[in-house]
Amino acid sequence: MSEERKKRILIVDDEVFIAETVKFALEHAGYECLVAADGIEAVRMTREANPDLILLDIMLPKLNGFKVCRLLKFDEKFKHIAIIMMTARTQEKDRTLGMETGADEYMTKPFEMETMLRLVRKHLPPGGNPPQA
Repeated sequence: MSEERKKRILIVDDEVFIAETVKFALEHAGYECLVAADGIEAVRMTREANPDLILLDIMLPKLNGFKVCRLLKFDEKFKHIAIIMMTARTQEKDRTLGMETGADEYMTKPFEMETMLRLVRKHLPPGGNPPQA
């Protein structure tokens, strides 16, 4: 039986401490992680790496998280990728906009790592390989 590849998660956050803390927790849980620090880099890395899931901040340089989410969710090649928005924005209008742009989940900072891991497990596709476009 061939070994399944680790699930690949793209973490998009311009706050280095948060990105590295989340990356550490996810790698410790057995996931492969990539990190992007701005919206344009997130779109590029999604196209290159085809992650299984994206943790996406809203307030990003160059292209905000709402626009990144909309770009990816309305592209046939990437719409299957689950996106969990993680943000300090707590207003209901931001949560609503996030869901309208295609986010699968909305998580406010600060958050417990166990909550984040539970949401990641909930939204990861089953099996070892992502769907092929």
